[in-house]
Amino acid sequence: MTGRLPMILDVDTGIDDSLAILYACASPEIELLAVTCVAGNVPAGRVADSTRSLLELAGRGDVPVALGAERPLVKPLETTEETHGPRGIGHAELPAPTRALAEQDAADLIIDAARRCPGAVQLVTLGPMTNLALALRREPRLPSLLRGWTFMGGAFRVPGNTTPTSEWNVYVDPDAAQVCLAAWASALTVDSAVPLPLGMGLDVTERARILPVDVTRLARRAGAADADADALTDAATRMHPRGTVRANPLLEFIVHALRFYFEFHARYDGFYGAFIHDPFVVAGAIDRVLVEVRPLFVDVEVGSGLAHGMTIADWRGITGHAPNVAVAVEGDAAAFLDRLIDRIGGLAGGR
Repeated sequence: MTGRLPMILDVDTGIDDSLAILYACASPEIELLAVTCVAGNVPAGRVADSTRSLLELAGRGDVPVALGAERPLVKPLETTEETHGPRGIGHAELPAPTRALAEQDAADLIIDAARRCPGAVQLVTLGPMTNLALALRREPRLPSLLRGWTFMGGAFRVPGNTTPTSEWNVYVDPDAAQVCLAAWASALTVDSAVPLPLGMGLDVTERARILPVDVTRLARRAGAADADADALTDAATRMHPRGTVRANPLLEFIVHALRFYFEFHARYDGFYGAFIHDPFVVAGAIDRVLVEVRPLFVDVEVGSGLAHGMTIADWRGITGHAPNVAVAVEGDAAAFLDRLIDRIGGLAGGR
């Protein structure tokens, strides 16, 4: 271990997961130990392929990638190719990965890393929580073995983005989310020193929007010529890479992936741009200054009906249960976006 924060990312690599992986690769505070893959935005096999290929494109082919759960704990798998494209990376294309998957599955990799360095490893889950739930079944002590857990999931005081009440990651596997939150609640009753998980839901992640003008800034940071960077916001050529943008494989990947995401949000959310949930969560895991939290007891509705997959936060303390999540209630999206542009743009420039 180095002086940096040892981190495992658990992903269902869609477009914002891709940016989160690149953000982690570009962050000097992080020692990226591994990336584990779960079915969610697209099937797990595609997640694993895209994740390995992207890490290789970013110059981090050394990072182990483990295949995890290919379906939720209980319900059938639902994926969302209409949001992220058939391979999860929008209009972008990546060569086939050259490195094999890790021999361990995702759950075992998480457990072994936590046992090997107790109290050191930060786990960040950016998709359905299935891998973590499986790991908790095998190693119930995991909450006390990890340095901490940060997750992207839930809609606490805002509408859902999948049903009127549910956010996508929790909706895909609400049973897994319930298992994980209950495990931390139980661990905290035994050891109050166990850190509360940081939960970043739509309440804060939807404040982080990336727009074409931001992609132009990122392209310039990567060293693209001004005219080529400016063309990304031009009405005729908007988000179609050319010249020095197209000549940079990592920058070209980012632009093609984001163009698909922008088109999706234009159809369904009324703006040409995108919410970039997952990299904001990685940034919050690195630097808690970016988020303001409130400790709350949180449970998940697993039954049928309109509340299926709803994250239920006890804002008034009615249940009498102790908090089991530090729920993000405010987030400095502007500072995060500046960091994302600087870091990922710098990573692309170095490639």
